[in-house]
Order: sequence, then structure tokens, then C-alpha cells
Amino acid sequence: MYSRSGIKSYKVSFEFSITPAVKLLLIANFAVFIFEALLYRFSGRAAYDDLLKWFGLVPAGVIPGLRIWQPFSYLFLHDVKSIWHILLNMYTLWLFGRELELVWGRNKFLRYYFLTGVGAGLINVVVRTVPALFTRALPNTAYISTIGASGAVFGILIACAILFPDRRVYLLPIPVPLKMRTLVIIMTVLTFLGTFGLGDDSVSHLCHLGGLAVGYIYLRRGSFLYSFRNSVSDWQSKRNRRRFQVYLNKHRKEPPSRPDNWVN
Repeated sequence: MYSRSGIKSYKVSFEFSITPAVKLLLIANFAVFIFEALLYRFSGRAAYDDLLKWFGLVPAGVIPGLRIWQPFSYLFLHDVKSIWHILLNMYTLWLFGRELELVWGRNKFLRYYFLTGVGAGLINVVVRTVPALFTRALPNTAYISTIGASGAVFGILIACAILFPDRRVYLLPIPVPLKMRTLVIIMTVLTFLGTFGLGDDSVSHLCHLGGLAVGYIYLRRGSFLYSFRNSVSDWQSKRNRRRFQVYLNKHRKEPPSRPDNWVN
């Protein structure tokens, strides 16, 4: 770069890096989105609604409809009426998913991605269909299709908050640096409030919370298991001490055995 004498010059570069699994997911999601857009454009709204009915996440379609593929297939569908739906999800996937894949590797990252995404979908199905056990009729929300990779994306966010809690991120459009842990806490609170009707009704806050919950439990499962194992061990130790004390109290006044009965 040319610069006049005495004047400092700076080189500014923008690098776009991507990891194999994230690249695969981006290609798959955008390919499905293009198919959705073409279907909506050339076959009409009815054909698009049928696509969402069969491959979106419809709780009544999974239970009792037995469309067991829906908790997986809904992750690749996005709203064709708003380009921002897929752009925000895929940007977040690219931004934070790369670091996780570099730490975990391709296969572990993909397993975690689909675990949180499918887990979030199953939580949505259970919550929407449980009222039928008491009212003998599914609520209207059980027939609403949910689409998008947000459950898996929120799973990625909670993983970054656990693995890189002090990483500095900027919350756009306000360029305020926040710790990754703080950002996820704020998003969790907003998502939780959204489940009570605060915010955009078209957003599935339940899937967001499901992705956060599944991801947190999965990553902290070792701590939970160790805590449970230690509790069981402490209980067994206390029980054995009590049994041993009872044995000592019982045999304290008994005379010692005769030497000729000893066995060496």
C-alpha cells in the first residue's frame, strides 16, 4: 500500500474462514431454502403449506401422527417470506459454530448440533401435546408448524458460553463489548420472557429454551453424574460406619476368642 513519507499506513483485511461441518450445514440449509422459494413461487402457497405440514415440526403430526422425521427435518426449513430468518441463523452458526468445530472436531460438532436441534424439537412436541392428557383434546398450538435451526443455534451459543465464558463479543447494532456468558444470559432471559407472550409471536421461544436446556445438560452431564455418584458413595460410607458401630457395640463385652482357636 502506498503512503507518503512520515504518514503511518495500516492494512485492513477481512478473512472468511469456514470449517467442514459448518460449511456442510450452510450449504444444506441454503439449498433447502432455495427449493422452498421456488416451490412457493411456482407452485403457490398451498404447496408450500403442504411442505411445512409434512416436514416442519407439527406437534400433532408427531404425536399422534407418527411423523417421526419432523424433529429432524424442521431444522432445514426457514420462512421464505423473510430472508432474515435464515440469514440470522446461518450467520450465528458460522460465527460461533466454527470455534466449536475447531475444538471438538467435525463428527462431535455435528452430533451436538443435531442433538440440541432434535432435542429442542422434542421438548416442543411434548409441551404442546401434554395438555391433551388432561383435556382429551390437543390445543391449537399443537397444529402450528415450527421451522428453523434456532434450537441448534441456541445450543451452539450455550456451548460457547460454557467453553469460552470470557470471550468478548459485540452485540450489534450497539457496539458494546460483552462477555459470551453475559450475552447468553441476556438472550436466555429474553427467550424465557418470550414464552409468556412478550415479544414476537411468530418466534418459537420454546425451541430456543429447549436448545439451551439440552445443550447445558449434555455439556454438564459429567458434573451431574459425579455429584450423584459422590452422594451415593457418601450415603454408603455412612451406612457402613453405622453398621460397624452397631457391631462393635454388640461384641464389646464378649471375651476374646481362645488362642488355640486362632488360625494363622
